[in-house]
Amino acid sequence: MERPRPRDLSPEELRFFPQRPVRWMSPRTLAETSARFGLARLLGGYLDKRELFGSREQGVFAHDAGEELWLDYVADIGDGFDSTYSIAYLTAQRELEVGGERLPRGSVLVMGGDEVYPAANWREYEHRMKGPYEAANPATPVSLYAIPGNHDWFDGLTAFSRQFVEGRTFGGYRTAQARSYFALSLPHNWWLFAVDAQFDAHLDRPQLEYFKRAAEDLGPGDQVILCVPQPSWVWTEDDPRSYDRIDHFIRDVIADRKADVPLILTGDRHHYAHYAEIDGKRHLVTAGGGGAYLSPTHNLPARLTAPRKSISEPDAAQREYQLAHTYPSQPRSLGYAFGIFGRLPLLNKGFTLLMSVIMLIGTVSILEGTGPFVAVAAVLLAAGVGFAHPGQGARGVRHYLLGLSHGAAQLGLAWAGAQAVKAMPWPDFWAFAAYFPVAGLVSTWLVGLYLVVANRFGVNANELFAGLSIIDQKCFLRIRIGPDGATVYPIGLDRSGRQWAADPEGAPADSWIKPVEPLRPRLIEPGFKVPQAGPSRASLPSQNPVRRLVAQAGEWLGRDD
Repeated sequence: MERPRPRDLSPEELRFFPQRPVRWMSPRTLAETSARFGLARLLGGYLDKRELFGSREQGVFAHDAGEELWLDYVADIGDGFDSTYSIAYLTAQRELEVGGERLPRGSVLVMGGDEVYPAANWREYEHRMKGPYEAANPATPVSLYAIPGNHDWFDGLTAFSRQFVEGRTFGGYRTAQARSYFALSLPHNWWLFAVDAQFDAHLDRPQLEYFKRAAEDLGPGDQVILCVPQPSWVWTEDDPRSYDRIDHFIRDVIADRKADVPLILTGDRHHYAHYAEIDGKRHLVTAGGGGAYLSPTHNLPARLTAPRKSISEPDAAQREYQLAHTYPSQPRSLGYAFGIFGRLPLLNKGFTLLMSVIMLIGTVSILEGTGPFVAVAAVLLAAGVGFAHPGQGARGVRHYLLGLSHGAAQLGLAWAGAQAVKAMPWPDFWAFAAYFPVAGLVSTWLVGLYLVVANRFGVNANELFAGLSIIDQKCFLRIRIGPDGATVYPIGLDRSGRQWAADPEGAPADSWIKPVEPLRPRLIEPGFKVPQAGPSRASLPSQNPVRRLVAQAGEWLGRDD
């Protein structure tokens, strides 16, 4: 499909324009994202919109009528058009045939965070999320719920609230939530609680009170699917307290009602990873393949403990988990990593230009004498250490060693460049003109080499794959809730669509834009089942009859016929 040029339009007149993937390693994106993230973290505690949401009435949303319910879960969504629309298109089709099974479209769509990139504002939501999803499903009624991720928090949830908590409808998607978190009542004693943890900092008091009120309807043996913004269980080795908030929520809100949490879903990391509890029934699933650049899987721990006993939680009931499946596979993820040497300079030309400027300044300073050389050495070594950030947990010895090694390598490159410039038989201007592009390219390759090595030690994994900007290996979850329990079908797409065609002759409910070549979804692993814990109370008239009547009306309105 030809990409139209944007025009200056009012929000009422705007139509979306397909966007290219965010170039995360470009200097402008790096600077803007860092600034927005820092301001959001600094001011989030003072301008917490969740406190304002707490004054809005919101109950439990009922979807518990009928023998079964199909629900889709997608996260990390609004990046480049090709990958985002590929997943939006698949979720909008009447059914998908994967692994020899026909899976009907979900009547509920849950978005698990980071609905837009690189930062939340109404234009990005319009072009990167709302427009593609409206084009994929222009008419079929689907109930849409969403929680924010860190990128949605960059503007303090202003754009997120306009998109998701004001009762808006776009295409067939209907929003109803009045806050940035919600609870759903599902068939056969199943529930879905989705929390907003605001940069994984804390849960505000109105939110806790809301979920405690929702939990009053839980009974012994009821089962809750918990949606959270980040896979904090993966980081317990480096930060034993990272899982504590989830554990406290489960213990204080859900377990207190004798209910259980057999399934926890999240995004934030742009891959699929399924951890199954050893000698238990809980499943931890990361499914952040909704459209953003691919995240690595080869550095995931084979086993983990969550929660983990710590000084602050000496009595934590530890649970052990085994990595059951990843997408992409770990060998394929490792293979992707070595593509950084070609893709980093090719896709992020601004970054290569930045490294050329840094090398030029460093080389000129070294040629000036000892004083400037010392200053350049200090700056490059400090920059190397600063770049080797921990991501989660505290900075350790490996971060300092890797950062100093990287800074020293860049310093060595600048010193070698100075010797090469001095040896050139040309005037200074032409010598530096020849040196400038070569130095930038070699310095960029050196950054790539550092990222590959550091990734082996769990450092800068996000930057490595952000520089690769891989739009394939996307995924989402299709979940069936039935009398026998919940079955999770993880659906993968090895190759996102690249060519698209408008379909002006299609039926009103058909997608406006279709792939020129058919998309080929598949099951990442066989659908895994979380069995029903006890006998269903769904048919008992004493359980919230008003809510059940509303759910039945909603189900009737959402029929496809």
